[in-house]
Amino acid sequence: MKKRIISTIVLLLLLFNSSLSADENNKTLRIGLLAPLTGDYSELGNSLLYSLQLALEEINDKNVTIVPRDSGFNDKEKLNDAINEIKSNNVKVIIGPITNDEFEIAKKHNDLIFISPSNISTEFSNNIISIGISLESQLLALTNFIKKQKKTKTVVMYPKNQYLKLIEKQLKNLNLSSLKTFIYSPNPEILTGQIEVLTNYTQRKKNLELRKKMFEDKEDEESVKELERLDQLYTLGKVNFDSVIIIDFGNSLKSVLTSLVYTDVDQNNVTFTTVNQWFDESIFYENTIKDLYYPSVNYKEFKKYNEKYFKKFNVYPSEITILAYDALGLIYYAWKKKGMIKSIDDFSFKNNIKGKIGTFSFKNGKVIQELEIYKTENKKFVKF
Repeated sequence: MKKRIISTIVLLLLLFNSSLSADENNKTLRIGLLAPLTGDYSELGNSLLYSLQLALEEINDKNVTIVPRDSGFNDKEKLNDAINEIKSNNVKVIIGPITNDEFEIAKKHNDLIFISPSNISTEFSNNIISIGISLESQLLALTNFIKKQKKTKTVVMYPKNQYLKLIEKQLKNLNLSSLKTFIYSPNPEILTGQIEVLTNYTQRKKNLELRKKMFEDKEDEESVKELERLDQLYTLGKVNFDSVIIIDFGNSLKSVLTSLVYTDVDQNNVTFTTVNQWFDESIFYENTIKDLYYPSVNYKEFKKYNEKYFKKFNVYPSEITILAYDALGLIYYAWKKKGMIKSIDDFSFKNNIKGKIGTFSFKNGKVIQELEIYKTENKKFVKF
């Protein structure tokens, strides 16, 4: 199986480079790809390569070719060599780098344009455009959703980790710093105690005990019924927020959700929302949360892409590859529209651009995705 995959990659590389001897005028579009084609992250790199093959087949234009090079992963020397090799093949636009940490190398090649699947920044950065699902796009979608739900007391929750400054910068830029924020420890043992403070859990427990004592010695029917009702509760009294935005993912997100339920936050009154979800089915098995809302790419298109990819290559793609797929379509659109691509300004479109993941807005030197709101319901992803 491994030999067959390697043979397929070699054939793809030959296919992508077969037209490099074509004339060097505007009739030919050559697009570079920076990907870790060898080493520990080669599976991701090959997945990116496969996704571009699918995109090429859909475009069906023989004047478009891909020039892939192995850029390694966080290997600055290898990345720089790969960029120089691609540039020597008369390429103006490159898909990559994959991570924001590699941007400094890309910026030095200011005569090239890079379309990166990174999601760190929405702004055009020198010669780099990031088209990943940015936090800014997600927060815009969530705050609009919460506003429509007529929620007025929102708490934005996020962990104290390496992304802390980035999150706070985005909140400030979007003028969301007026919202109540809650920074928690990524350590689950500390987290629960912090959320107890946020939800005033200890006082609400005391409120319940005091209320129950009022009816314990009474034998009238109304008092007995009230005591029976109170026995079904864990706390008494509401929390001082009606919605939460949890900027987290994976097991850390699950720990936050579990702690909120443990402290008896009423899900009928408080709306739970989060970010960074790629339709992760493991969230289905978190029985603590009834409804969890989040902004995301178009689920139908995402599912369709995955099925098409699997049918072609007999393996499912890495999530990030759909961004590379859209990146190729975006570059092709700009090339057809402008007749050539000279600078990063050629990607400042007046109209929105529709891709596989959803609709992009390229205005005022920024990339914003118009994301849809989904929720988990009965072990399904439901568009809200």
